[in-house]
Amino acid sequence: MDLDLTLLPRTAEQMRGALNSLYFAAARLAPAAAREGDPELDAKAALVDQSYYRLVRMVNNLSAVRYLDGEPLPLRDRDIVEFVADMFARAASLASFRELETRLICAADSHICAFCPDALEQLLYQLLSNAFQFTPPGGLITVELRLAGGRVFLSVEDTGPGISPERLETLFDSYHRGGAPNPPPQGMGLGLAICRGVAQGHGGVLTAESRQGKGSRFTFSMPDRTCGNALSDIRFDYSGGFNRALMALSEALPPEAFTIRNH
Repeated sequence: MDLDLTLLPRTAEQMRGALNSLYFAAARLAPAAAREGDPELDAKAALVDQSYYRLVRMVNNLSAVRYLDGEPLPLRDRDIVEFVADMFARAASLASFRELETRLICAADSHICAFCPDALEQLLYQLLSNAFQFTPPGGLITVELRLAGGRVFLSVEDTGPGISPERLETLFDSYHRGGAPNPPPQGMGLGLAICRGVAQGHGGVLTAESRQGKGSRFTFSMPDRTCGNALSDIRFDYSGGFNRALMALSEALPPEAFTIRNH
C-alpha cells in the first residue's frame, strides 16, 4: 500500500511542539553550566541532544515530502558560491568527529543565480550526511561547484564503499513507491527521493555514479539563470534555532559531537 504523503507534514506539525517541550525540559535537568563542570553529565546529556537533533531532522524530512513530486520551486537570486561555501564550512567543521578529510572545489569567487535556498540546503545536507555515514575514517569528501554550458553543477563525492549496480538503478525511488529497498534505509527512506524532487523543482536533474570499493559521486545540475526576485527570509523547516549542520548530520556523527564544548 502506498504511503499517504499528505499525512506526513501534519504529523510533523504535531511533533514539533512535543520536541520543543522535551528539549527544554532536558536543558533544565542538565543546564549548560552544570554540563561544563561535569564531563560525565555532559556525555549523558550529549546522547539526549543527539537523539533530539535526529528527531528534528526526521521532522524536517516529513515536512520536505512536498518536494517529492518535483513541482517548480520558488526561486530567488542569490550568490550560490557564498551559499555552498558557507554550508561546506559548517559541515567541514564536524568532519573531524568521523576522522574525515573534506575539500571544496570552486573556481568562481561569486556567482548570482536563481535557486531555492531552503530546498538546496535540504539537498546538499542530505548528500553530505550520506557521505559522512558511508565514508570510513581517513576518507575524503569533496564538494565541487562548477559553472559550464549555461548550467550549474553541484556535486558531492566520497571515498566510501560505493553502491552496487543493482541498487544504483533504484537509488532515487522513494520508499513508498517501490516497496522496501535492500538494504533497508535509515528513517523513512525518503532522503534521496526528496533530493531528486528538489532537483526537478529547479528544472534540473540529480545523477549518481559509483564504483564499488572506490566511492560515489552525486551531481545536481540546473539551468544557470536569474529571475529578478529578492531573497525571502521565510524558511520552510524547523530547526529550533539550533546548529543546523549538527542537526543535518546527526545520523552520521558520534555522541561526542554533541557535548557542550562542541556546540
